[in-house]
Amino acid sequence: MSKILIVDDEQHIVELLSYNLEKEGFSTVKAYDGQASLGMVRSEKPALMILDLMMPKMNGLDVCKAIRRNPETANLPIIMLTAKANEVDKIIGLEIGADDYVTKPFSIQELIARVRTILRRQQDSNDKIGKEVFKYKELAINYTSCLVQVSGNPVTLSPTELKILFFLSRNPGKVYSRSQIIDHVWSDDTSTTNRAVDVHIKRLRSQIEKDMENPCYILTVRGFGYKFADK
Repeated sequence: MSKILIVDDEQHIVELLSYNLEKEGFSTVKAYDGQASLGMVRSEKPALMILDLMMPKMNGLDVCKAIRRNPETANLPIIMLTAKANEVDKIIGLEIGADDYVTKPFSIQELIARVRTILRRQQDSNDKIGKEVFKYKELAINYTSCLVQVSGNPVTLSPTELKILFFLSRNPGKVYSRSQIIDHVWSDDTSTTNRAVDVHIKRLRSQIEKDMENPCYILTVRGFGYKFADK
């Protein structure tokens, strides 16, 4: 039974989500402000976090940043839930490491479907990883432990960034369109856009590339998409 942490300062939303998620077979834990949610992440070790953006004490963006900075929690999947529907806000959320973004008002069934998709995607990735290690130049990837290092130093990636890196590095030299990356990494989540792919690629590069303007690992093939460098 997967445990979901719900974080929102509106109690009725927390209770609504908790009731419906538990009805679908999940267990839930709750927090009502950003600071409290960080303690719950450490103590409860949830499988996924649904995180409101606008909250007292500590907003959702700062919570997400703190989770991604901590190696023990960096891989926690995060769905950001917010009344802010502006595309700029969505891009900011994705850039700091959120895996998905749902705006209020929202459909309970759609949100539950997104929870299932992210958890299934994570499990599928774990099942396919095997005991492999990939090395290219200064980059080292352990597909089993999800440890990524550059020049011997560990880097922190979100679950989605890890999946993109795993997918592209397993197929070096092969060019994939944004739509193909969405199909392989996001599976059946049809709400993911080409812009979201670009945002995650940008964040991934910021962690593993020495020079983002001249990347040596994740390369852009103009007019087509992205590829991992030929080995």
